[in-house]
Amino acid sequence: MISVSILNADFGHLAEACAMINRSRADWFHLDVMDGVFVPNISFGLPVVESVKKLAEKPLDVHLMIVDPDRYVEAFHKAGADWLTVHYEACTHLHRTVQHIKSLGMKAGVVLNPHTPVSVLEDIIGDLDMVLLMSVNPGFGGQQFIANTFDKVGRLRRMIAEKQSHALIEIDGGVDLGNIQPLRTTGVDVFVVGSFIFRSSAPEETIAALKQRP
Repeated sequence: MISVSILNADFGHLAEACAMINRSRADWFHLDVMDGVFVPNISFGLPVVESVKKLAEKPLDVHLMIVDPDRYVEAFHKAGADWLTVHYEACTHLHRTVQHIKSLGMKAGVVLNPHTPVSVLEDIIGDLDMVLLMSVNPGFGGQQFIANTFDKVGRLRRMIAEKQSHALIEIDGGVDLGNIQPLRTTGVDVFVVGSFIFRSSAPEETIAALKQRP
């Protein structure tokens, strides 16, 4: 599945970008919410999520890169999030946060930064709908893919199988036509792609190419 990150879209023409994603073969809208504290960048908040929800014909995959995400779980549910992912590094009581997300009817995901081992999820993987592995350091789009992510995906895939979890594996950062197939073979289910799509001269064709199985 392809989750298109709107972080790299032209926000002066956001409706056109959403229409393109709706027409395309993409599966989800990916929304990166950054607070300038947990990550060194500020993106957008609830008003943008609400606006995209009104335009989107596909699920919203909302990634919270913020401190104390528990305070905003209900707000992002009301704004229209279908999937809500929170960082392991930002949650003191991760199980409680995940259960709160699920109790509101959203799918719950947990994000791991590049330095965080997948082993930290061993006791909660059965409760998760998705694990998002950051394949770049969070905060900015257009970064180079971290090669060690391949090994990390493999370890996570084995953990999911051993624990009989149904969690999807999502990758965010540096995905392009050169690495998407090897990552798919390693076990990734969902690919977040932003700059590679929006810097393309033909975004819909680029999405179709990313979706194409060899």
